[in-house]
Amino acid sequence: MLKFQVIPIRHIWLSISAALVLLSIIFVSVFGLKFGIDFTGGSLMEIDFGTVVSREEVTESLRAAGYQDSTIQTSGENGYLIRLPSLKEDEHQNILSVFKQKHGDLTEHRFDSIGPVIGSELRYTATTGVIITLVLIGLYVAWAYRKVSEPMASWKYGVLTILTAFHDVIIPLGAFALFGKFFGWEVGTAFVAAILTILGYSITDTVVVFDRTRENLMRHTAHTFEDIVERSIHQTLWRSISTSTTTLLALLAIFLFGGESTRPFAMALMIGILTGTYSSIFLASPLLVTWEKRKR
Repeated sequence: MLKFQVIPIRHIWLSISAALVLLSIIFVSVFGLKFGIDFTGGSLMEIDFGTVVSREEVTESLRAAGYQDSTIQTSGENGYLIRLPSLKEDEHQNILSVFKQKHGDLTEHRFDSIGPVIGSELRYTATTGVIITLVLIGLYVAWAYRKVSEPMASWKYGVLTILTAFHDVIIPLGAFALFGKFFGWEVGTAFVAAILTILGYSITDTVVVFDRTRENLMRHTAHTFEDIVERSIHQTLWRSISTSTTTLLALLAIFLFGGESTRPFAMALMIGILTGTYSSIFLASPLLVTWEKRKR
């Protein structure tokens, strides 16, 4: 007998997933997502002052240049990421000039400026791209499992793959709504890249378990569907855990020792991989059994 069981206590795992998704939806609804200039338009400057300059001093310098509304985040030891409304080049140079007058020589590592129309188009394109990706993957999974029709129709595997992928996307979104509220972390194109990476990882992990279930359905026809799914989970369990652990260790190193701008990206991936590993083991297959029992 297997000591660790998933399917017999599936209501616990499904409840945990439901609670996490509900919390994420509440966070997004209450706090909203803090979109970066990629999606809202505006200008972003990354300045290294070379010496210690407080956030209050930077704010005061921006006010002297005529900018009351700005968002300032630390970047490195003596640097700041400064977000402002969309700047023209002469306005950009004026701000640099004020900084140099008040704080001496400085180094500008980055200056990005995006108009609001382009930002809106990017947001629409990113959302559409994620939705189309999910639909195409679901159709492909349904087609790949077309030879498995008993006791579950092949299209149901595709639906559950999309559902678990949605689960693995909504939880990082909820986390970033929370991080945006308390730490000022923004959602930009790097976050979209992280979400697409999470989708790929999550779907691969889910399909590995489903694929083993498909193989066992063909081999162990005398066993019940629940037993076959439980056996499939245990046959792929350590593969999923070891793969996610090694990936998480690499991402943890990036988060701890990488630059300020890479930390939100690394954190999004870490949350997504954790939820993706959880959903492939404790969500996708239990939902498969629940659907089959409800049908029966």
